[in-house]
Amino acid sequence: MLQAELVELRKQLREMLESGIIKLAKSPYGASVLFQKKADGSLRMCCDYQALNKIAVKNKYPIPLVADCFDHLSRAKYFTKIDLRSGLLAYPNQGGR
Repeated sequence: MLQAELVELRKQLREMLESGIIKLAKSPYGASVLFQKKADGSLRMCCDYQALNKIAVKNKYPIPLVADCFDHLSRAKYFTKIDLRSGLLAYPNQGGR
């Protein structure tokens, strides 16, 4: 990485840390970073996540698509409405058990 790119990397990472976009982490894994020059001459940081994607643990329970939920509901005959806002108040306190 060129010295100018290293300076830009530190600047962009500091800005993302300060704004809460990223947070510090200690991990043996990481992603390659490279820069592409924009039309105005500034540098755009690009991350290559291909290696991380290969070892990432897949979500066993992915969020269903809304269309699939509606399709499933369209075949239903009965619907139930449950108010859970105060549900925990119905159970007696177990006193730390």
